[in-house]
Formats: sequence, structure tokens, C-alpha cells
Amino acid sequence: MAKMLAIRKLRCNVIRATPSSFSSFVADEISHAKGNFLRRPICQLIGSQWDCMNGASAILGCHDHSVNQNHFFSDMTGTILVQARDLGKLSIEIQSAIEGHRYEDVWRFYEQHVQMEGFPRKSVVNQMLTCYAQSLDLYWLEKAFGLVEQVFERGKQTLFEKETLIYLSFALARSGLPVPASVLLRKLIGMEEYPPVSAWSGILAHMSRSAPGAYLAAELILEIGYLFQNNRVDPRKKSNSPLIAMKPNTVAFNIALAGCLLFGTTRKAEQLLDMMPRIGVKTDSTLLIIMSHIYERNGRREELKKLKRHINEAPDLTDAHFRQYYNCLLTCHLKFGDLDSASQMVLEMLQKAKEARNSLAAVKLNFESVVNGYPSPHVQVSSNAERDNLDKLESTVCHIISFDDFSRDRKFAKLEAEAREMLDSLLNRLQKQVEMIATERGILQPTERTYVKLAKAFLEAGKIKELTEFLIKAEKEDSPASADESILVQVINSCISLGWIDRAHDLLDEMRFSGIVASSSVYSSLLKAYCGANRATEITSLLREVRKAGIQLDSSCYEALIQSRVLQKDNEGALHLFKEMKEAKIPRAGPTEFDILVNGCAESGEAGLMSQLLQEIKEGQREDCGVHDWNNVIHFFCKKRLMQDAEKALKKMRSLGHTPNAQTFHSMVTGYAAIGGKYTEVTELWGEMKSLASAVPMKFDQELLDSVLYTFVRGGFFVRANEVVDMMERGKMFIDKYKYRMLFLKYHKTIYRGKVPKFQTESQVL
Repeated sequence: MAKMLAIRKLRCNVIRATPSSFSSFVADEISHAKGNFLRRPICQLIGSQWDCMNGASAILGCHDHSVNQNHFFSDMTGTILVQARDLGKLSIEIQSAIEGHRYEDVWRFYEQHVQMEGFPRKSVVNQMLTCYAQSLDLYWLEKAFGLVEQVFERGKQTLFEKETLIYLSFALARSGLPVPASVLLRKLIGMEEYPPVSAWSGILAHMSRSAPGAYLAAELILEIGYLFQNNRVDPRKKSNSPLIAMKPNTVAFNIALAGCLLFGTTRKAEQLLDMMPRIGVKTDSTLLIIMSHIYERNGRREELKKLKRHINEAPDLTDAHFRQYYNCLLTCHLKFGDLDSASQMVLEMLQKAKEARNSLAAVKLNFESVVNGYPSPHVQVSSNAERDNLDKLESTVCHIISFDDFSRDRKFAKLEAEAREMLDSLLNRLQKQVEMIATERGILQPTERTYVKLAKAFLEAGKIKELTEFLIKAEKEDSPASADESILVQVINSCISLGWIDRAHDLLDEMRFSGIVASSSVYSSLLKAYCGANRATEITSLLREVRKAGIQLDSSCYEALIQSRVLQKDNEGALHLFKEMKEAKIPRAGPTEFDILVNGCAESGEAGLMSQLLQEIKEGQREDCGVHDWNNVIHFFCKKRLMQDAEKALKKMRSLGHTPNAQTFHSMVTGYAAIGGKYTEVTELWGEMKSLASAVPMKFDQELLDSVLYTFVRGGFFVRANEVVDMMERGKMFIDKYKYRMLFLKYHKTIYRGKVPKFQTESQVL
């Protein structure tokens, strides 16, 4: 009897201790083998994979050995019968609460069922999820997602219907929860329950409304597209039809690319563009314009030029499309410091606009517009249409299609239509970022912002003569209403306001050499600036020019000149100027035109050309144009996996005095990752990046840090990975924890005792 009790006691202890002990043992072994990276990321970044084992000891246990065996079995039988009756009743109560939309009662009955028996039957679980999804309540949506995770942890994923998880993912995405929505899509793919592209593109569209969601949308397309690269899936096999139905299409790519553009992850967008030909996705007119935005942001000027032929040949492009493309091309010229191409492009637009205005067709169009009462097809009309479209979309986000209608829509046509509407919304937001090119009756024209950018670039390059020549040619094509409203005069006034007196004088000289006489207000402003700087020689020279040109100065200018003479103790000169002023009978004036203009720039809510130029010069940073050229060279070598040539180019770039930026390092890191096994080289780059960031204001963006983190986790450099995670958390950057959890489990799940740590030099540790 004692022996039997000992055996029963031993069995009881084994049942209680084994799961928790195994879980603790695995966690301790991982922490011992992988170091600091796995102490935090196991619960935060990587996530626990053994939680499903916990709780078993709470269900199993030992009974009191003093109880009589017959009495024990009698109680057990009674308990089972009571539980069976209660479980049936609980299922009915859960379904009743679902029908009455009593969400708290549904969850309470569900918890009772789990405590008594485990998860309810399949139909009840799916009804619970659809009930919470239709509520669009954040609290209950999170509860539903937690239920799904709990079921997956217990290995009971067969309880779910594919349509139910798609519907829940759609509801999560609509409610601004892109992370759980993406997790459900990934779990469906892992179960080989492939959602059709018409369904998941609608989820993708709602995810792309936020920065984390847009990043996850791009990651999802890369993961799904990888399955179809290089004709891996045979479309002739009938068994592959569900997988083929999931293949990304042009709409899905456009949605992800537009989201990347709106939230600044353009290098991730370029990875999507590289994947498209590998999986056979065709381009459309929308994609052509999106590509132009991506190439402009990433400095791919040659690729942008090659797009021009396709843009001109595309049959269904609108004025808005052309405006976006040429805005990207002009911006790219300025980014590379190619002022000749930029100015020539602006002059060609002005010339074509002038020809259109003088043509008979333009006159006829104006006449028909007046007679028919149509408004001019200008920006205001399009903005109103965009606003109506956005208001409509925002109102539809508050509602969701019922699950009954959703389940009847076998081809997911409603989700696909909603995806296209959301794509239009994203493209409208993208179009609003165009600021350098406008269209009027189908004719492209430069805006004031164009002249501001060009004037700043010319002034910073010290090309005063070229700037003057360009502005004079521009004014010949687009004549200003008055001399004081000319672009050249406003640029001169801006230079005076910034204290760039010599540059303003040089512009005025070039203007005079071209046969254009400036107004008296310009000369007065420049003379007063010289007086304020106490530069007597320049004052005398400019006065000689004023008198030679027969320009009459105002009283405020004479007062500044007289005061300047007095400060120089030239009383005779001051008296001469005073007599000259009296003889000319110049009335005492109030504020000058220049003062009025400057004050107007400071006080007015409307930003004119002069105020925009002042703001651009004061706030804008001077850009190193050579960096873009070298980035393209390094990107080319990395894309071709010629890393030795890329390293030589990077070394040459540094020797010429160009500082590498985030785009430079991103190309190098992705190039090393594509080759594989170059983890030490990436570690050296990481050390250089940190030392460079401490010396110069280098910006670490999410795309760069994410690529570095991926390489470190893949290679097992967990100390370095922790450094990257810390930096991303300090910068409040999004981390795709699901991706890194799967990456860790794929390559580092097996623990090797006594494994020699990867080599790291002292310079890499610092």
C-alpha cells in the first residue's frame, strides 16, 4: 500500500512540475546561450513560444488520498454529467449573447467554457470572432485577436474558418490596428489557407493609412511575392489555384507603394519595384507616376529620364499625372545641382504656355468657358473633388460590411472596390505634395516655388550672371504686371533683406547690362543697406549709377545718406545732399515700398515669392549634390552584388570629401545581406555609422536600422542587434516583431552549448 502511494505521489509530482520546469529550462538555456539580446527580446521582440505549455498544471492535479475510491469515482461521474449539461447550456447562452450583441456576456460565458472544458466548438468560436469584428470596437477587437493568438498557441487553429480570419483582419485594419491585421494574414498563409488578392488588398489599403501599417504592407507584399519569384509556382497545376489567387496584382503594389511614399519609406518601395518583374506584374499609368515619385525621392535621375518616353506614350494620363512627373523631374535636377537642365525645363514650359495663350484654340476655349458658365479647370475644382472623396472615405471607415454579406461575396468584390477607393485617396494625398508645377487648361506652368528653389540654388552656387539671364528670359515669356512685381526685383529685395548686399548689387548690375532699368525702390533699398553697413565706396559708386540713369530717390533714402555722411564726419557732403533734396522738392514720405514689402512678408498669412525665398534660404539646408551621384554608383554595384567595387566607390566618396548618408549605408547593408555571410562587414559598417553620427548630424531612419537589425539577427550578432533595437526604440520607430520572431525561430531555435561566439574586433565594440 505504501509503495502504491509512493508511485501515485511521484506521478502527481511529475504532472505538476514538468511543464513549468521545461519552460524555465528552455528560457534559461536560451539566455545562457544567446546573451542579453534574448533576455529582453524573448518576451518583447521575439516573444515566448512556450506559453502554450503553461497552465497544464492548473488543470491536472492530485486528489486527497484519504478519500474512499468508490466515493471518488462516484463524485467524478456526477461532476462529468453536470459539466456536460452546463457546457451545452453555456454554448446556447454564448450564441444567445452573440445574437443580442451583449459582448461582455459573450466573453464571460466563453471564459467559463474554457475553464470547464476548453474552447467551444468551431461554429461558436467563429461566431464570437465575427460578432466582435462587426462591432468595430477597439477593446473587443483586441479581445478577439487575443482569442486567436490563444487558440494558435494551443495548436487548435483548425477551429477557425478562413473567411472568419479574413473578416477579422479586415475589421482590425479598418479600425487602425495594422499590426494584428498583418499577423492574421501571416498566420493564414502559414496555415496554407491562402487569402485571395481581392480580399487582402482591401486589408492592405486600410493598413496603409498609417506609417507602421504602410511599412507592414510593403513587408507583406515582399513576403507573398517571394513565393512567386522566378516562376516557382506552376499555374497549370489545379492544386496551386488557391495560391495563384493570392498573387499580388498591380492594385496591391500601387497601394503599398503609395503608402511608402506618403510615410517616407521610399527605399522599401524601390525593393517592391525590383520584385515586380520577377513575379510578372504589369505596370499601368498610376504605377508610372508612382515610380517617378520613388525615383525622385531616391535620387535615381537616369531611371526618371527613361520614364519620360513611357509617360508620353501612355494613353490614359491626365493633367495631374503630367504635373506630378515633371515636378519630380525638376526636383531631381535641382537635387543634383543641374541648374542648366532645370532652368531650360522651366523656360520650355513658359514658352509653350505663351504659345498656347496666343493660339486660336486657347481663345476658343476661353470663349466657350465664358458662354457655358464653366469654371476654369484649375486647382480649386480638383481640390474640392478630392475633399469630397476623402470625406466619403472617412465616413465609410466608420461602417463595415456585415459578415453575412461578406460571406456571400465569394469573389470579395466589395473589398476589392474599397481597395481601389482607398488607393484613390492615397494618390490624392500624394498629389497634394506637388508644389513646383501647376496646370492651367492643360498647360504646364512653373509656380512661385519653382523660382524660389532655382533662385536659391543659383545664389548658393554663386552663379549671379546665370541667374539674371534665366530670370530675364523667364520674364520675356511671362511678362509681370509691373516692374516691381518682376521675379528679378523680388530676388534682389530678398538678397537685401538677408544682408547679401554684394549679391544684390551684382544682380542689379547684370540687370542694367541687359538693358533693363530697375525702379527707384530697388536702388533706394540697396543704398540704405549700404548706409547701414557704412560702406562709403559702394555708396558713392551706386549714387553715380542712380544719377546717370536719371532715377529719383525718395526722402527716406536721402535721410539715410545724410545720416551716413554725418557719421563719417563729412558735413559738406551731408549739406550737399540736403540741398539736393530740397531742390528736387521731394516730399517727406511714410514707409518705403521695400519696408512695406518686408513687413507684409512677416505679417501676412499669404506667402509670396519674396517671403518664400526668405524662408527657404533661412530654414533650408545646403545640400551636397555630389552625394547623390556617388549613392547611385554604390547602389548600382550593390544591386549587381559587386561589393568589392562598392567598397572602392565608398572609399573614393570619402576621399573626395563627401559624407555618406543613410541611403549610402542602406545600399551597402542590403548588398552584403544579398550575398550572405558578410556579417562581420556589416558590423564594421555599424561601428562606422555610430562614430559618424557622433561627429556629424547623421539621421538614422527606420529603413536603414531595420536592414541592419535583420542582418544581425540573421547572423546571430545579438549584442549588436540589441544596440539597434535600443536606437529604434529611442527614435520611436516601428519594429516588426513578428518578422524577427520568425527569423529567430528559423535560424536560431536549436541551442548549441559551448558554441564559439562570433568574432568582433575592439573597434566594432566601441
